[in-house]
Amino acid sequence: MTTDELAWDRVLRLHGRIEHELGKALQRRHGLGLSEFRALGKLTATQDGVLRMQDLAEAIGLNQSSVSRMVVRLEDAGLTDRDPCEDDRRGVYTCITETGRKRYAETESTYREVLATALDKAHADPELKNVVAALRGS
Repeated sequence: MTTDELAWDRVLRLHGRIEHELGKALQRRHGLGLSEFRALGKLTATQDGVLRMQDLAEAIGLNQSSVSRMVVRLEDAGLTDRDPCEDDRRGVYTCITETGRKRYAETESTYREVLATALDKAHADPELKNVVAALRGS
């Protein structure tokens, strides 16, 4: 394996571990998937709490079909609403509800806590120590 391949493998291992820990904690503690958490975060971060479905898909790194299914789950839970785009009939917006904002606020501390703990744990792994240090800028 080349140096680049080894480095990339470490990044992927770190990513996989962290994603697993985050997803498990969010689901167990809040009944929310990691992609759902990220979608609510992206919506919360916008000025009006609204994103075009296509932009949401791009922002969280999912394909259009996966985002559509996820938004249906969020709607069913009362966390978002859908709104057709008046300028383009093919376009659809997803809008965070007040309940969605509250749910996101409730889950943020879990996300931050688990992320920090998972990075600390990975930093103790000799093979991942340098990757974590690079991410943290130390």
